[in-house]
Amino acid sequence: MQQLTLGYSPCPNDTFIFYGLIHGQVSCHGVSLEERLEDVETLNKLALAGELDLTKISYHALGHLREEYCLLRSGGALGRGCGPLVVAPQAMNMEQLRGKRIAIPGQLTTANLLLQLYGAGYENLLILPFHEIMTAVCSGKADAGVIIHESRFTYQQQGLQSVLDLGQWWEEDSGCPIPLGGILAKRSLGTERIKQIDAALRASVEYAFANPRQPQSYIKQHAQELEDEVVRNHIKLYVNDFSIDLGDEGIKAVETLFARAEARNIIPTCKLPLFAE
Repeated sequence: MQQLTLGYSPCPNDTFIFYGLIHGQVSCHGVSLEERLEDVETLNKLALAGELDLTKISYHALGHLREEYCLLRSGGALGRGCGPLVVAPQAMNMEQLRGKRIAIPGQLTTANLLLQLYGAGYENLLILPFHEIMTAVCSGKADAGVIIHESRFTYQQQGLQSVLDLGQWWEEDSGCPIPLGGILAKRSLGTERIKQIDAALRASVEYAFANPRQPQSYIKQHAQELEDEVVRNHIKLYVNDFSIDLGDEGIKAVETLFARAEARNIIPTCKLPLFAE
C-alpha cells in the first residue's frame, strides 16, 4: 500500500468532493491517503515547498508549479457565476480603488490573479485568511477586500457593497468559465499512478452527487458557515460537471488564464504538458 499526502480545504465543496475517497466509499487502487485540511493559501505554500503528493491548489499557484506537478481532470472548482467578489464598505468603482489597500485571501490565489489581470494599480495588498477579510474591511483595516467561498453569500449581512464581480468580468472578457482551483499530483508519481488517482477522484465526485446526504456531518464539521442553506449554495456553486471532468471547455479556460498571466509576466512559462502523459 503506497501512502500519499492529500491536501484540500475545509470548505464545503472540497469536503463534499473528497468524502468518498477519504471515507473508503471508493477505491484508490492500492493507495492510502493521509489528508491535510488547510486554507487555500497554506496549500499553495505547501505545494511550493513540495510537501504534498496530491493537493487542491489555486490555478494561480499552479502557474508556478507546472514543472513539478501536473493537473488532474477531476475534483476542481471551475464554472460560471462563481468568481471572487471585490467588496467595500460603501458603493464605489474599481477606479476609486487604485492604490488603495485591498485585502486578499493569498498572494497566489486565483482571486488575486484575476484582480491583477483586471488592471494595474491594485498592488497595495493585505494578505489574510479568507474568513478574516470581511472583518478587516468592516473595521477599516483595508479599504476593500476580495472575498471567496462562503463569504459570497454573507457579505451583505455585514453591510458591505459589491464593487466588482471578478468572475463575471473574466467570463465577459475571455468568454471562458472561471478556473478557480484544481487538483494536482506530483509528476514523480508516474503517469499510471496519476491516472489511477484521477479515476478514483472522479468516482469520489460521482459518489457525492449520488449520495449527497452522506457527507453532511463531515462537511459541517469543517465549514466556516454552518447554516444549511449557505452550505448547500456553496456546494451547488462550486461543484458541477467540470468537477467530474474539466473537458475541452475547462481546459481552454485554464490555458487562456495561463496565457494571459504569462503575457503579463505574472507566472513563468512552461513547456511541459498540463496533464500526465
